[in-house]
Amino acid sequence: MAAPVEKKVQAATSVSFVVGILIAVLNDVVADESLLGPLPAWLQSLVLATGPGLLTFAGGWQAKHTPRLPVD
Repeated sequence: MAAPVEKKVQAATSVSFVVGILIAVLNDVVADESLLGPLPAWLQSLVLATGPGLLTFAGGWQAKHTPRLPVD
């Protein structure tokens, strides 16, 4: 019997998926760099590289732990 997927994993996966879709949509809608344009190039790269990971970590951190059933 497979163990159920923990709520923390579900939350982190969902946040990662939503952030990925959001970045893709914003990239298509705002293709003229006006979204991150005011930021220096090095900071734009940092935001794009670390943003999804940090938000995924935050989603997993906030979700409640799924208690495990005792193993017989």
